Amino acid sequence: MKKVLLIDKDSALCDSLAEQLAVHGYTVRCAHSSVEGRKLALQEKPDAIITEAMLETDTAGFELVYQIRDDRPDSRYAAIRDTPILLLTAIDQLTHFRFSLNEKQSYLPTISGMLSKPAQIETLLGKLNEMVE
Repeated sequence: MKKVLLIDKDSALCDSLAEQLAVHGYTVRCAHSSVEGRKLALQEKPDAIITEAMLETDTAGFELVYQIRDDRPDSRYAAIRDTPILLLTAIDQLTHFRFSLNEKQSYLPTISGMLSKPAQIETLLGKLNEMVE
């Protein structure tokens, strides 16, 4: 089974998605903050990470991605820096932030994609399957 780390402050959403993903063969661990997410990512070394952009702050999820993607040789996240990351977020609905996944237009570190909440489970599964192939 592929391991997924789901990071979202909405525990009901985490539980619901964990159940739905488990039906499709994924083992899911949930974290409800960027701090807990970083800790579990290092412990579990998941095959993929799905995170909300807005955790403790509006940008905590982005900061989490930047930390994991840190390319310094002595980074404590070196073992997981290449883990596929998907942003599953409502940030575009709740703030005035706008994003582009076009690498030439984006300030985001490398991510595997971004889906807006609420995402259809089929769409999420399709993206997740692409990420962990």
